[in-house]
Amino acid sequence: MSTSTTLAVSETIWLCPRPLARSPGRFPLIPLLPDKAARAFLPSELWECVLEYVFAQYNVRDAGPEQDVVAMKLGLLRVSKSFNAVALPLFYAFIQAPSLRVLEKLAARLHAADKTWDSIRRIPYSAPGRWIHTLNLEHLRCTSSEDVLRLDTVLNKLFPVVPFLTDLILNPHAMLSRRAVSSLTHRDGIQNMRSLKGIQLTTSMRTEEDLFVELLRACTRLEELEVMGTGIDQSELSWLDTRPVEPPSFYPLRLPFLRKLVALSMPSSPVLFALLYSPLPALRHLTLTPYDEVSVPGCLVPRFLAVHGQHLTSLHLYTVKQWPTILFPTPATLLDICPALKHVSLELPLPTLTLSQAEQHHLEILSIPRPKPEYFVVLEKLLPKLPRLRFVRARDVKWLRNGMSTKAQQAGVQGEMLLWRRKLGRRGIQLLDAEWNPGTEGT
Repeated sequence: MSTSTTLAVSETIWLCPRPLARSPGRFPLIPLLPDKAARAFLPSELWECVLEYVFAQYNVRDAGPEQDVVAMKLGLLRVSKSFNAVALPLFYAFIQAPSLRVLEKLAARLHAADKTWDSIRRIPYSAPGRWIHTLNLEHLRCTSSEDVLRLDTVLNKLFPVVPFLTDLILNPHAMLSRRAVSSLTHRDGIQNMRSLKGIQLTTSMRTEEDLFVELLRACTRLEELEVMGTGIDQSELSWLDTRPVEPPSFYPLRLPFLRKLVALSMPSSPVLFALLYSPLPALRHLTLTPYDEVSVPGCLVPRFLAVHGQHLTSLHLYTVKQWPTILFPTPATLLDICPALKHVSLELPLPTLTLSQAEQHHLEILSIPRPKPEYFVVLEKLLPKLPRLRFVRARDVKWLRNGMSTKAQQAGVQGEMLLWRRKLGRRGIQLLDAEWNPGTEGT
């Protein structure tokens, strides 16, 4: 095989400077620079997963100051056009409004986009309204009646243009008006709500449905619900003598996915009444403010525990600290009412827990406000029936830091904690403090 034939096979670009010559010459074109390596190509789906993880890290509470977090998110939008196309929906997916001014700007942006939107691409909703999944307003403060009216007006305009909103977090000090609740209830996509948190409701002995019960009736896929009542006034205890009964026309709510419920400072309300008489098969985590029917006639908390306590794995009893703080007792048969509990957090006054003679409980974590010598006697009698108990937590007390004197570590509550730790340690039970860290060894 000739040289020209070899070159023809190995090269694809040839130069013929004198094609009409008697003996024309041919030679290949050789590039002066080496070939560039092919860039690795990642599909947009993979970039979406990566950026979704990055934005999730920015959305946590300890990610840093709000301005720095927003700057970092905006920096990702400016990397390139392809990055912007993937990151922009994720940027709007989690909205945290620290002030009314920011929330009003967001509402104006969404309404401007909704006015200029058309359906040429057959997209059912305008952007960025359709990208918003979480709306976090827990840091938003309303200091005057004018701010409350502004918030109500903004929310009333905002809810209809966010059809894919799944998580709503409000400030418990800002109560939703009837107009805002109605706007949220009748918007598109309400059946896809996953969590409602920070909702303030009025304590009431009424049993008929209100607007919020109607909202819950529409949220058939709700997983987390957090409501806060207005509590009770000591002067009202004299006339709270009515016991609500189930109305004959009541239709139970359909909440098959509700797994976590928080109801603080709420002895009775239409919402608690509706939840009491509705099946909650997935409910596993419950946080309540304890009330008893002797001190507060007509309260629903004891009956709620009796009806829905069979499958609970986590129960937190907590009284909101306010002035004056009224503490009510917890039923002593709590472990019998909730046989599947793995974690229980008790409130003052600590109950004298009892358990059936032939039963052993599966409790693993017991939380109390602070250790007291008289309560260890109660706990010690109960320990033989708690074979799986591994942790006892003092949620309002912290261990003293290293370097404190021996007398300081053995005085007061610290000394009682050391005593508890020694006695519980003999049974393989660890004493934890408010930070969930094991106590350091005493001197």
